[in-house]
Amino acid sequence: MKSPYDIIERPVITERATILGESKDHPQYVFKVAPRANKIEIRRAIEAIYKVKVASVNTIKVKGKFKRQGRSMGRRADWKKAFVVLEKGQRIEVI
Repeated sequence: MKSPYDIIERPVITERATILGESKDHPQYVFKVAPRANKIEIRRAIEAIYKVKVASVNTIKVKGKFKRQGRSMGRRADWKKAFVVLEKGQRIEVI
């Protein structure tokens, strides 16, 4: 069995993610997760790490961007993003 810290790599701290987390009723948090992790593993990892109840988990795969490296083009790695909605009244201190 994987460790919860192997599944959840880090929280995503962007302007959009911060606005989603400030919701009064059902706050939504964004995490970078392991590409092979499924929704059930992500739910269990969040509940184990932060001691909260998760209402739902939505995931998307993000394609890596093309970036210049000198004269040639390089490419960043693909990664997986998870949107986690908590039960009413639950909150996480991400920062």
